[in-house]
Amino acid sequence: MPKALPVIDMSAPVCCAPVAAGPIDDDAALHVALRLKALADPVRVKLMSLLLASPNSGENGGDLADAVGLSESTISHHLTQLRKAGLVSSERHGMNVIHRAHRDALAALCVVLDPNCCR
Repeated sequence: MPKALPVIDMSAPVCCAPVAAGPIDDDAALHVALRLKALADPVRVKLMSLLLASPNSGENGGDLADAVGLSESTISHHLTQLRKAGLVSSERHGMNVIHRAHRDALAALCVVLDPNCCR
């Protein structure tokens, strides 16, 4: 059985020296790994894509469930994992919960993996 990664606060974007800059310490490696683990699912990647492409600056769970073809409870589970990783925020508006991608968190993760990727 694989060893579970510890639970840490990941609400802020990852911030450490780029992986290519040299060996990173255990704490920084853990922060990067937990965020990558949250994205290591095709449904979550698709949800991030939908949220980033949203013309409304956010989507509710029902619309995301329809777009992906899964139940709202399954989408809620995936969004919880993305939210724990600091990649998505959710805000209640009456009976709806609006989900938004954190572009700065994704950009920070890209820079940590390869500082030349966005130039």
